[in-house]
Amino acid sequence: MSFRGKRVWITGASSGIGAALAEAFAAEGARLVLSGRRRDALAQVAARVQPDAAILPFDATDWAALPRVAAEAGVIDVLVNNAGISQRSLAVDTRPEVYRTIVETDLLAPIWLTQLVLPGMAARRSGHIIGISSVAGRIGTVLRTGYCAAKHGLIGYLDALRAEVEQAYGISVTTVLPGSVRTRVAANALLADGSARGASDPNIEAGMDPAECARRILAGIAAGEREILVAQGAEAHAAALRFSDPERLFDMLAREGARLAAEREQGGRPEPAPVSRTIA
Repeated sequence: MSFRGKRVWITGASSGIGAALAEAFAAEGARLVLSGRRRDALAQVAARVQPDAAILPFDATDWAALPRVAAEAGVIDVLVNNAGISQRSLAVDTRPEVYRTIVETDLLAPIWLTQLVLPGMAARRSGHIIGISSVAGRIGTVLRTGYCAAKHGLIGYLDALRAEVEQAYGISVTTVLPGSVRTRVAANALLADGSARGASDPNIEAGMDPAECARRILAGIAAGEREILVAQGAEAHAAALRFSDPERLFDMLAREGARLAAEREQGGRPEPAPVSRTIA
């Protein structure tokens, strides 16, 4: 599959996986539209990977603005729904508004943006929708009840969308499930009260380089994979266990949940353990 000359719209493009994908698509000759909340950060990415890239900043949950934004983006050949926010809090402590923020950002926003570009793709009988879900979209891991709910939901939406549009309209739909990638996802994650965590965690710091993640995503797309698992080690093992031995996986995760609950009862702030220790 060639992206040369294709207009590729990437959300969450100012850093992390989004910025790495921008560089990877630019190297393939794509014409980029870069979106995120901060124009200055997007401009820095554009200056590095494609100086003439279109910069289109917006808030993914500004529902009233999204139709205008989609119109400004123009004809889109490939939409990469990457923008999102994570979580690091136990359900028993988490405020309802935190769930609303995560579900609106990680599920409703990519659905609505896809719905806005979909009619044009259907009319042209071509296009490609790419959704960045997560390994947490396949397994229900601790400290991420809202995040898992949204990412599971995104997989369901994309699977159902693919069934409707792949053969009928020639539109490809690719779901991506990254594991831990060295980005600011943990630092930006929401705590129980809705504040940002402000610090990374061991799994993220030991995670995959964003450039390698982007390379694997484009390689999976080139190979025609409809779902691309971008994980290694214990995370890849856990994703496989969800199908091969779910009861074993549930037991492992429940033990980690019990450990975190004990930390909470002792007055501490529950902190994630390395995945290699949790999934063992």
